[in-house]
Amino acid sequence: MDSYDVIIIGTGAGGGTLARHLAPSGKRILLLERGDWLPREPQNWDTAAVFVDNRYVSADTWYDAGGAAFQPQIHYFVGGATKLYGAALYRLRKEDFGELRHRDGISPAWPVSYEEMEPYYTLAEQRYSVRGARGEDPTEPPASAPYPFPAVSHEPRIQQLADRLEAAGHHPFHAPCGVRLDEADMPFSDCIRCSSCDGFPCLVHAKSDADVLGVRPALRHPNVTLLTNARAVKLETNAPGTAVAEVVVERDGASERYAGSIVVAACGAANTAKLLLSSASDTHPDGLANRSDQVGRNYMFHASQAVLALSREENPTVFQKTLGLNDFYFGADDYEFPLGNIQMIGKSHPEMFRGEKPTETKLAPGWTLDRLARHAIDFWLSTEDLPRPENRVTLDGDGNIRLAYTPTNDESKKRLYAKLKSILGKLDLNPDHLIHRFAYMKNEIPVAGVAHQAGTCRFGSDPASSVLDRDCKAHELDNLYVVDTSVFPSIGAVNPALTAMANSLRVGDHLLERLG
Repeated sequence: MDSYDVIIIGTGAGGGTLARHLAPSGKRILLLERGDWLPREPQNWDTAAVFVDNRYVSADTWYDAGGAAFQPQIHYFVGGATKLYGAALYRLRKEDFGELRHRDGISPAWPVSYEEMEPYYTLAEQRYSVRGARGEDPTEPPASAPYPFPAVSHEPRIQQLADRLEAAGHHPFHAPCGVRLDEADMPFSDCIRCSSCDGFPCLVHAKSDADVLGVRPALRHPNVTLLTNARAVKLETNAPGTAVAEVVVERDGASERYAGSIVVAACGAANTAKLLLSSASDTHPDGLANRSDQVGRNYMFHASQAVLALSREENPTVFQKTLGLNDFYFGADDYEFPLGNIQMIGKSHPEMFRGEKPTETKLAPGWTLDRLARHAIDFWLSTEDLPRPENRVTLDGDGNIRLAYTPTNDESKKRLYAKLKSILGKLDLNPDHLIHRFAYMKNEIPVAGVAHQAGTCRFGSDPASSVLDRDCKAHELDNLYVVDTSVFPSIGAVNPALTAMANSLRVGDHLLERLG
């Protein structure tokens, strides 16, 4: 049986980032990825293939609390979910690391402060080539360095939108983007500023994902080994149950075992919980690291809405995801509770709407799907989802994921939508034609949208109410760590990827010190 200094299970924002950070140490590192390399093929940029045929969505079947089956919008590739993310790389606000009062309850404090995380946010922005502009967003937390690259510019229609927002007294800002775009030297730019970015794989590897900027740099070191199509199914402990002794892996139809001095789970919130629950034994009868009964609990995934507004004039924007608005992040004049984040998403394509019944579109007569796409300006609204112990991942008798979930902060979500609608008239947009895009994207089951999943193995100082300590090591085991979004005690209202990357770097420094 092969033995390693560190085994990392999962290659996404947490695992891929950690692998790159540990690689120069010379320690023997094994990366286990249940998927394969995402194929580079013309379909990467084919809207129908990606959004209608779900070409890159896994064939997993999960079950809701009532036992109904659904297919989660999840991706198993080297790089994990970052292969198809929108590369919006936001920091949590400083206040998100403390306790915040919401309409439906309390968003708990983190066991580490923003000040402790800040150097790692800065390093993560550098590692992932983030483009942005400091000082535009009044909710922006303090930063010790500028963004490593200038912000991605607005195209004319979005610049016009930003100007009108500012004229109306708002504070639009250039969204932090993880795309390797050099607008000053386009012939040598990796990114070509195409319309197939948000939700698509990048055919030219110009997206700042955990494959291109995490795993591949790690693999340049001879001490790092990657196994693809290698699914970790169980963690087995030593006889006293104090440390993980072996990782059991299914690969090519066979069972393999690997030993690691340190084992790091980074499978994503639902699958990390599944791995720990599947690793129950005589010494850990309720699942590994689960004496507190917290593994799988406190599942969060953002109260999000994708909507499009119809512009009176056409919107020829190609790369639309360049603008954000946090004016309602912590509340509004008429509402004391946080509302959340508004940002642009990728430009609508007609193919995203194909196959939907005309009666479901609720469009004014004369609006064809092609015309809809030409006039659409697309927004993504995120309201913080609160951790609730009853929102949880459990396993059924066959070991399949069962996800029980009841939404939180619905009133705040509705009010954020109303705020967006109320300002559309000032922006030369039609407030009567604000349309929910989820209907077109076939996400009838809300829990199927798992891109921002978090919280199932949260870290904290109290072993009775958390799974991991402040270094993200399991309270009950000497050598088991977790570095994906499952560690989050709260999720805030911005995209979680950069926080997962920054925390992985923080834990990585701890591991480098431990490894010596």
